[in-house]
Amino acid sequence: MKVLIVDDEKHVREGIKLLGAWEQNGIKEIYEAGNGEEAISIIHKYSPAIIFSDMKMPKMDGTQLLEWIKEHQPTSKTVVVTGYDDYHYMRKAIHFGSSDYLLKPIDPEILNQTLEKAVKEWKDEEAERKKKESSYQLINEIKPVYRDRKLTQILNGDMKKEGLYEEFGLHLSQNYTAALVRINGKTIKTFHGDRDLAYFTILNVINEILLEKECGIGFRYLSNKGEIVIIFWNKFEQMVDLLTRIYRTIKTAMDISCPIAVGSMVYYHSKLMDSYHQAKQVLLNSNILDETVNRVYCFELQPAIALKNLMSYSSNIELAIQAGEIGAFEELINQIAIDFIENNSLSLKQLLQLENEYLVISNRWFKNYNLSVKVAEDIERRVDLFFDQNGTFQLEEYKKRKLREIAIFLEKIKRRTLKKNSNIICDIEKYLQANFDRDVKLQEISDHFYISREYISRKFKQEFNVNISDYIVKIRMDKAKSLLKNSQLKIYEIANMIGYQDDKYFRKVFKKVEGVTPNEYRAEFIN
Repeated sequence: MKVLIVDDEKHVREGIKLLGAWEQNGIKEIYEAGNGEEAISIIHKYSPAIIFSDMKMPKMDGTQLLEWIKEHQPTSKTVVVTGYDDYHYMRKAIHFGSSDYLLKPIDPEILNQTLEKAVKEWKDEEAERKKKESSYQLINEIKPVYRDRKLTQILNGDMKKEGLYEEFGLHLSQNYTAALVRINGKTIKTFHGDRDLAYFTILNVINEILLEKECGIGFRYLSNKGEIVIIFWNKFEQMVDLLTRIYRTIKTAMDISCPIAVGSMVYYHSKLMDSYHQAKQVLLNSNILDETVNRVYCFELQPAIALKNLMSYSSNIELAIQAGEIGAFEELINQIAIDFIENNSLSLKQLLQLENEYLVISNRWFKNYNLSVKVAEDIERRVDLFFDQNGTFQLEEYKKRKLREIAIFLEKIKRRTLKKNSNIICDIEKYLQANFDRDVKLQEISDHFYISREYISRKFKQEFNVNISDYIVKIRMDKAKSLLKNSQLKIYEIANMIGYQDDKYFRKVFKKVEGVTPNEYRAEFIN
């Protein structure tokens, strides 16, 4: 805690310094001033908690100093020190909020009683100030959330008590207009993903400009993600200019584009939702390819534009997938872009529907090939990535992203197909091992596994380095060698068991494969 002693007589200042119980009262710094002007300089610099001041001083006397302190440093506690037992000075001291009044010469006991009282008062008031400051800070933190919640209810028509409207900033009026501000994913990214900070900052800009004209209020519309709603109740003729100023201020300060759309005027606050819906349609119908510097869109009655449907390209997509080459999709995507974009115009609504249908079709094909389906992100979040800082949609970047996603999909299909085919060849091998004792034809295998004979022959040779007929012979010979180890079986019996009806043909094949006759093999094994 700091103390300032103001007196034009040095020995008086020294006396107070000597007599005061400073440490006992938590005083760690003591400053001196010879007149009011010096005192003001010290007060500016150090903000002392307790100020002892003489009343009669050159340049600026005690009365003037007390008046200045009351206006500029009201938290300090002042104690008047004077050699004149005059009611006039006491009255002045009380008028300017002095804590107490001391007479020269200073009595040590009275000085320290006065000091202790002033310190206690300052501490009590400081504690109260901190409590209020903390409470005020909490209110300021809560107030935007409270305001947003209540104004969202008002817009949704949930508030029935009209007396509450002005409490939340909405002035009662004959006419109202709603405007919608879009906050996309790139805007949130600018604030390092802190969504609350993004809304708080943007709303500060909006409401500061609206407050100047006392014509409207902006709030975070809690019913829909990514939206700020502005309600105008006055100065409608200046509305577009104000919104343009808001848009440009946000753009200049934060280098982000927050498009704004305006609905039509309504005549009752209960109809505000109609104006909001109109503003939303205006925003959804805005041309996202337009490279304008001012994205403020006004409501105009226009015929509804039919949206194009990506589902109508399903057969073309299927053919491209069957082709298995990304080149087929490059052609298809370019054709879709040409069909969807007219006069270099693409609406946000059309883009969102396109993205939604793209995800539906993608998931269908992923499931068709038993590929894991990724949990779909929010549609708007997916497309937000392709808007630049000016709010223009980057069509070419969007197309490139789709081609990369499709290329990854085709690669997964190829890997899964190779794995599936490899598994099928293994299944064919097992089938041959189970049916080696009869004449299995290639056509039978083709019919059984629903694969062409040519594909089976080619893939089997690649996998086992031998054709199917030779592989069957190898199985039979291995089985024959096992059976020949049993001396009780006749050669013709073994031949029949492994699929040869003619034992002479069996002997010939065995000799060709093993280099010895069946009898020679048996004799060699037994001996």
